[in-house]
Amino acid sequence: MILEIEIEGKAHRAEIVRRSEVYLLKLDGGGEQELHASFPEPGIVQFLLGAKSYAFRVSGTNGELLLDHRGQVVHAELRDPRSLRSRRAGAGGEAGPKKVTAPMPGKVVRLLVSEGDTVEAGAGVVVIEAMKMQNELKSPKAGKVQRVAVAEGATVNPGDTLVVVE
Repeated sequence: MILEIEIEGKAHRAEIVRRSEVYLLKLDGGGEQELHASFPEPGIVQFLLGAKSYAFRVSGTNGELLLDHRGQVVHAELRDPRSLRSRRAGAGGEAGPKKVTAPMPGKVVRLLVSEGDTVEAGAGVVVIEAMKMQNELKSPKAGKVQRVAVAEGATVNPGDTLVVVE
């Protein structure tokens, strides 16, 4: 699972893989660390990350969280980069060009737009194949396709710009 986490305005990328009873966490492209998590009661999360222990009281909805750790309250947001809702929230307002980026490594199997095309918000612009599944990526806003940065058959990595809509 890949999550975009913003803590007090600073963005992080977390890759989490479950291995039996243990999770492996790779934060901001760094090395893997073992992560043990427990939920002793509703609204309480405890972590053991490496040799450090953390306990949080969590409140919030729709990915916006308030984390209370030893009396220090921190604002955080969680986003799944693959969800359209998260991409729309991360894109901000409608002004200015918006990028459609690859949420995962894969291969571009089909371009649904060309430079100069007019698109509606939520319209498909490119199809990526990852792990034998095809994923249609959608325009974050209505506008004109300013640039198509990839070709069909190209291999892409997470975060690569695919299309820019102005």
